Amino acid sequence: MSSDYRDSGLVFPPHFIVGSATAAYQIEGAARDGGRTESIWDTFSHTPEMTWNGDTGDAADDHYYRFESDLDLMAELGLDAYRFSISWPRVQPGGHGPVNPEGVSFYSRLVDGLLSRGIRPIATLYHWDLPQELEDAGGWPVRDTALRFAEYAELAATALGDRVHTWTTLNEPWCSAYLGYGSGAHAPGRTDGAAALAAVHHLNLAHGLAVPRLRAAASNLPEVSATLNFHVIRGGDAEATRRIDALANRAFTSPMLLGRYDDDLIADTGEVTDWSFVREGDLESIHQSLDFLGVNYYSTVTVKMWDGVTERSKNDGHKDMGGSPWPGSPDVEFLEQPGPYTAMDWNIAPDGLYELLVDLGSHFPDLPLMITENGAAFDDEVTDGRVHDPERVDYLNRHFTAAHRAIARGVDLRGYLVWSLLDNFEWGYGYSKRFGIVRVDYDTQERIVKDSGLWVSEVAKNKVTPPL
Repeated sequence: MSSDYRDSGLVFPPHFIVGSATAAYQIEGAARDGGRTESIWDTFSHTPEMTWNGDTGDAADDHYYRFESDLDLMAELGLDAYRFSISWPRVQPGGHGPVNPEGVSFYSRLVDGLLSRGIRPIATLYHWDLPQELEDAGGWPVRDTALRFAEYAELAATALGDRVHTWTTLNEPWCSAYLGYGSGAHAPGRTDGAAALAAVHHLNLAHGLAVPRLRAAASNLPEVSATLNFHVIRGGDAEATRRIDALANRAFTSPMLLGRYDDDLIADTGEVTDWSFVREGDLESIHQSLDFLGVNYYSTVTVKMWDGVTERSKNDGHKDMGGSPWPGSPDVEFLEQPGPYTAMDWNIAPDGLYELLVDLGSHFPDLPLMITENGAAFDDEVTDGRVHDPERVDYLNRHFTAAHRAIARGVDLRGYLVWSLLDNFEWGYGYSKRFGIVRVDYDTQERIVKDSGLWVSEVAKNKVTPPL
């Protein structure tokens, strides 16, 4: 084994799932077509100075109209699975009432197209596109949004639950709560720590209320999961590590997997909120049996307690929009990480993925894991009709090596979904960051499979990482 995680020729189990992932607002486009209404990301991206260059997801990758050719591309790559998200305002405009037949038809054709090509559909119900009407009524900080989400989940499962293999309730609720309501870096762009913590709970509650309704409405006994973006914390400062672990990780794993909020989280945030939004029976509702846990990983963070004198370092990997994604911990600082870095200025640390998988496997030994996002943005160039992206190939090789080593340690890791299938609208960064293993020309919508896409294809088809 190489010390830098640059192994090759690694053999994965035959059943190991290798696929890719996307999100609705980032790729679909057709923002005002087919009965879709506005989401918080439509509003946010159309607000001046909220996104790079004023970019929006209005057109994105035009996947809504090009999905058949995109499915053909997935089949050519030999992907085992495709994780996509369902646009809530496309399926249930406004977040209430009956389904929109045109929206359901789109996802039904997408699922049928995946199945006909032998690709497993993994549907994420919420990847950040809350209907704007629900935000106008208070958004995730209010309890009613969780109740509306459970109804939406049942509608989606009733429409597609005879064919979707796997349902994921939420994608990265950390981002939805803390970046959306605490720091202001994501939609809806609010900067209120108390609202962020209320959003944490109501997102957890939405997950818990949705799981039994998904299982009841679906007719094919699907797998049900949630996807969390874990913070791998370094630095050696025990108090800073404990605080950020509570906010970033245990605020979700403890209620979802253990049925509790940890006492230290409540104490740390006591000056921000009294947690009175947690009602009797909520934690029992949140604590649901899952078929696997989705793991999103990109980089690590390094923290220490701030001395209160020097300038506080805020290198947490997220845009500074005036608020804080760390309510109750203003005395923790985030140090600059050692390189190398991706185009997002995120450090490249495959050992962090290995440590995370082993840690989760140790704490939750009976819960299978799946890497539902991992990938990297780099500044790609087209040369003679090709995209040679050796940095991304190296990144993926090193992280697949980390996954292989975790499996060798006994971690029950079921699959690896690369982020992302296509270059796309990268939220507040607009179209300035390219994560895709397939390049998209945003003027012509031409797709070009990058070298990284060919590398992933080899792994998907052969279950062996190619020679370096």
